[in-house]
Amino acid sequence: MTERPDDGPLTWNVAGLLAEDPGAERDHAVDGVRIDLGDDLSLAAPIEGSVRLIRTNRGILAGTDLRASLDLACSRCLAKVALPVDVRFQEEYLPSIDLATGRPLPVTDEPDVLRLTDHHELDLETPVREALQLAEPIAPLCRPDCPGLCVVCGGRLDEGRHDHPDDEVDPRLEALRAFRTDDA
Repeated sequence: MTERPDDGPLTWNVAGLLAEDPGAERDHAVDGVRIDLGDDLSLAAPIEGSVRLIRTNRGILAGTDLRASLDLACSRCLAKVALPVDVRFQEEYLPSIDLATGRPLPVTDEPDVLRLTDHHELDLETPVREALQLAEPIAPLCRPDCPGLCVVCGGRLDEGRHDHPDDEVDPRLEALRAFRTDDA
């Protein structure tokens, strides 16, 4: 396959597969791929895995089995975390151009369906990016029992002692130091 300059690492020309009978398959290895995940998220390790393309009676069914690691910060102690994630999905892509005639196919019948490019290319970068963004946990942890940060000094609680002397109290509030509830 000759790649054009704008082809991405998750883009395949499927014109040959479209010319075959339904059920024909192509397997593609994905090795060392890096994509931009946006401003707030990045990859800690490249995307690895495989993509299976299957000719359907209408277009191409793309199935992924990908792995990557997200570069995150622990929500309790702010330590860097490389969180491994799996990306598995199946999406059907329909042609936008008739393979035999080169004429555009109507897209108004199914406007929300994913489409191949005008050059019969299947681009998985956007769905993979979205799947990785959805795999980001709301509150990532470096480990399940992470104690977090000290509320006094801001140091990590799992690093050293965090015995802090009583802070000086405003002299106007000194009388409250002796205050005790009935429970005490």
